[in-house]
Amino acid sequence: MAVQPEGTPMWADAMHSDVEGAKAFYGDVLGWTFGEVETDLGTYSQAYANGKAVAAVVPPMPGQESQAQWCLYFASRDVVATAGRIRDRGGQVLMEPVRVGDAGSMCLAGDPTGVVFGVWQPGTHKGFEAPMEQPGAYCWAEVFTREPEKSDTFFCAVFPYTAQQMEDDGVDFRIFNLGGNPVLGRMKMTDEFPPEAPHYINVYFTVTDCDDAVARATELGGVLRFGPMDSPFGRFAAISDPQGANFSVIDTTTTVGEMPDLSDAS
Repeated sequence: MAVQPEGTPMWADAMHSDVEGAKAFYGDVLGWTFGEVETDLGTYSQAYANGKAVAAVVPPMPGQESQAQWCLYFASRDVVATAGRIRDRGGQVLMEPVRVGDAGSMCLAGDPTGVVFGVWQPGTHKGFEAPMEQPGAYCWAEVFTREPEKSDTFFCAVFPYTAQQMEDDGVDFRIFNLGGNPVLGRMKMTDEFPPEAPHYINVYFTVTDCDDAVARATELGGVLRFGPMDSPFGRFAAISDPQGANFSVIDTTTTVGEMPDLSDAS
């Protein structure tokens, strides 16, 4: 696999106090199977779709047991240098750069508005193996924040992104590009979100039938937060799993409407 450009979303894992419960939920909803991988940081339950690595489920780090959450990792050629840019641009390094055996090196960080994310410098672990269109695979992600100006400035300074703004008076949505290709979205959180809802990155996984995935998720104790809804990008829905981690599912083969107009962002 070719080296991913700096700033490419390349991996995702979820921290859950009940790892076995999370594996059962996502195995049913997304069709994942799991294999245990031993690392310098402990046991890693890696998820597979059709034999291709797509994500992982891990126990929470000490002090973070209260909230299950997904974490998206961005590619870096030098995790120490990236951590330095994160600090210089007003972010926080929550976990200092650390080497994970031969797999690679990582750190955990937060943007100035509290959006948590990871940075991964690949070794033997190159990231997502399944193509985005494969059912069960990572497909897309969006930063959700109430302070978009801070997040926009930060991410474009830490990573070599260019930005485009959606021309829609009702939605404040921005797309970050690498080499002309969209890799990440940013959505301004509205008053529809409860005040206690944290800023976060929402990850999307591909499914063959959005409505069926929602039905399975809610039957297993998940909570439907939004949708299902048709869009030019696909039919999608936002869900919280039974332990509270937010994610979305999308059927990219079912599209409705015209693609939105985008303008270069200043």
